[in-house]
Amino acid sequence: MSFVREGKDHYRDGLNNPAAFKLLGNVKGKIILDLACGEGYNTRILSMLGAKIVGVDFSKKMIELARQEEAKEKLNIRYYALDACSLKEFSSNCFDIVTCFMSLQDIERYEEAIAEVARVLKNNGRFVFSIPHPCFETINLKGKRASASERYFGIVKYPINWNMKRLSKPFLTSSFHRTLTDYFNTVHKSKLFVSRLVEPRPTLNEVRKYPQLKKVLMKPQSIIVECIKITV
Repeated sequence: MSFVREGKDHYRDGLNNPAAFKLLGNVKGKIILDLACGEGYNTRILSMLGAKIVGVDFSKKMIELARQEEAKEKLNIRYYALDACSLKEFSSNCFDIVTCFMSLQDIERYEEAIAEVARVLKNNGRFVFSIPHPCFETINLKGKRASASERYFGIVKYPINWNMKRLSKPFLTSSFHRTLTDYFNTVHKSKLFVSRLVEPRPTLNEVRKYPQLKKVLMKPQSIIVECIKITV
């Protein structure tokens, strides 16, 4: 948990969050669903920016941690342990914005999850999500690391071994490589239309603060997409 809460996630703090929150703009008074919110780090930021926010995560443990923090900070955030593919607690057309920060790539039934996002969004509501850039991510195939540029087409499930020195102990997760076409076709199928796209690049100040961001000065680590729900 120290990795998340104590400024050790350098790609989040120095690269992805600055770009994502700039894209989101003024969220004061907006009703927001933070999908796959984890222990609520970004959920709390959105609340402090004035949003009326709900956090959802598949992990009961993560939601428990988020609720413990809410009990301390009292930011008026509601948290639910729910599958992203079945947001049964929420009625249709009830959120102004749905966010999903660097998590959609970990959701196996992502098509169902995006369909649920479209259902709960109001007309003209926004879905803003960030994912590892499909063109440049590193994929672990049969124990060997390969660049997506060498093996781009086709959906691939692969393990991620989190073992950097900043962690108190290593852990293993799974993720899915998908093409940009996979994502764009899926949002289009759900009547979500891409309105903006950002490939974050660190500033020199961010590189000075987080030297490892030098790796992504010349090629993107992630991509942030904004979609609009349009119904007629």
